[in-house]
Amino acid sequence: MHELSIAYGIVDIVRQYVKGPELERVRSVRLKVGEHSGVVVDSLEFSYTAITADTELKESRLEIERIPFVIECRSCRKRSETERGVVVCPDCGSTETTVVSGTELQVLDIEISENGSEVQ
Repeated sequence: MHELSIAYGIVDIVRQYVKGPELERVRSVRLKVGEHSGVVVDSLEFSYTAITADTELKESRLEIERIPFVIECRSCRKRSETERGVVVCPDCGSTETTVVSGTELQVLDIEISENGSEVQ
C-alpha cells in the first residue's frame, strides 16, 4: 500500500511549509490526484487520518480534486476523456495520442485558520 508512504510525504510537505504551533491551525491540504496516478484515494485519506491522529495535524483533512484521464490525438487533434489507461482516440481510432492529464499527484495548497478565520 504505497498510499501510506504518499501520506507521509504529504505530512513532510506540510511540515516544510508550516512551522511549530501553526501546525495545529492547519485545516486542510488540497491535492490534485489523477485517475491514472495509481493512487487509491480512499486509502490515501485513511492513511493520512491514521498518521496524523496523534499529532498537531489531527484536525486537518485532505481535500482531493480528482483529475480525469484525458488524451490528445496527434492525428485528428481532438482531446478526449477516456477510460483509465485507454490511449486509442475514440474519434478516429488512432493510437498516435499523448496523455494530457490524469497522472497528477500534487499538493496545491495548505489551508490554515488564523484567529478563527480560514486563510490559504
